Amino acid sequence: MMMRHGGEWVWGGSVLLTVAMVVFWALLMTAVVLAVRYLVSLQGNGSAPAAGPSKAESLLAERYARGEIDDEEYQRKLALLHQHR
Repeated sequence: MMMRHGGEWVWGGSVLLTVAMVVFWALLMTAVVLAVRYLVSLQGNGSAPAAGPSKAESLLAERYARGEIDDEEYQRKLALLHQHR
């Protein structure tokens, strides 16, 4: 398995280099993936409002439509939801 070449253990050194190279590339790929995930999460936390009504707003609208709450309570709770956004 290990061969001697000029008084040195050639195979042992090449195994060490191979392991070091695999570790290097694994660390590099992990760093790239973490950087991309971080940058994507920054874009998702922008101040732009959501595309549609939130689940809380939808539930509030359903309660209003069923007559469980009146207009004044609906407007007050809707304003509170928009404040906390």
